Amino acid sequence: MKLNTCTRRAAMALVAALAPGLGAAQTAQPAPAGLSATLAWSAYDVGSGGYNQSVAIGNALKQRYGVNLRVLPGKNDVSRTLPVREGQVQFSANGVGGSYLAQEGVFEFGARAWGPQPVRSLLLNNSDQVLTAVAAKDSGIKTAADLKGKRVAWVIGAPSLNQNITAILAFANLTWDDVKRVDFGGFGAAMDGVINGQADVAFTSSISGKAYQLAKSPRGIVYPVISHQDKAGWERMSKTAPFFFPFMGAEGADLDKDHKVESASYPYPVLMTYDKQDPALVYAMTKVMVETFNDYKDAAPGNQGWAVERQNFAWVMPYHEGAIRYWKEKGLWKPEHQTHNDRLIERQRVLASAWKAVQAASHADDKAFEQAWMTARAQALTKAGFDPVVTRW
Repeated sequence: MKLNTCTRRAAMALVAALAPGLGAAQTAQPAPAGLSATLAWSAYDVGSGGYNQSVAIGNALKQRYGVNLRVLPGKNDVSRTLPVREGQVQFSANGVGGSYLAQEGVFEFGARAWGPQPVRSLLLNNSDQVLTAVAAKDSGIKTAADLKGKRVAWVIGAPSLNQNITAILAFANLTWDDVKRVDFGGFGAAMDGVINGQADVAFTSSISGKAYQLAKSPRGIVYPVISHQDKAGWERMSKTAPFFFPFMGAEGADLDKDHKVESASYPYPVLMTYDKQDPALVYAMTKVMVETFNDYKDAAPGNQGWAVERQNFAWVMPYHEGAIRYWKEKGLWKPEHQTHNDRLIERQRVLASAWKAVQAASHADDKAFEQAWMTARAQALTKAGFDPVVTRW
């Protein structure tokens, strides 16, 4: 059987995971100061793009430095972020849920056990894939406005996915009241629902296996255009999900450099940690990610997105001081980036203070607690000159 490029890359990454000792004898140089001999990351579940990328990076570290990288798969945002918070892993190849939404203390991170998290980034993966709403081609959908009246997947227990759809609807000046919501128990089930004709639209990455399955199905795949020229639409979208940015998707199902889509996307994965992580380790991790890039860039789909020239130092999440040290040495960290970073850290301080006050008060039950938190959160951010963004869920 002939394997396509994405399948071959994924297979290579998984082979590396199953044989972590391969290449140890070829280690050419000692690991940089501050880098542990054994590292651990959390990532998306086995077989996901984030997991395959992490495994490929681990193999490069083993080949170059003899460093072992253990990748701990997690099925959801909480299960990926919890090991970082508890110190069980040093870093996570996380998504927007375990990074931005964790910072904001919303959705599952608004529960008593969580609250706003002092998370920090090292690098962002901005590959040629697009993370957006996809639709069945036979649905007649061509633009975001065409979602009106269509059957749109709502994934139970996956608020980040649903928030992403909410933002795309907002771009078209629509809400969930303007579409036919169809509930599914998980991401895979939602995409299967589109493939099987139960729904017309779901949120995914263009390089996910499910996107390829939809493209090969009788229904086909289409990426609703999100016009980069629609300033009012982008303003509405940014108020709902400021982590999105205009993007021309060029990798994935029915996409390539000659067949791009005008859409919206955001970084995935986000290599992140907590503010308390050792700056020397963060510096070294950032450094080896850059220095071994050529070793892993073609080893898994989407790895090109880790390139230095694709970094965004003015995103919605602050960078760790250890990473900033490295980016300064590279001459890429500018005063405006520091100003932006300082403002994001101040936002986290405001959130932490508001959370502490809500925790100190008494509440009838968990629902009352979450309602009190959302009110206090919005008030504190507004008073400090920040946009609360998420005000209810």
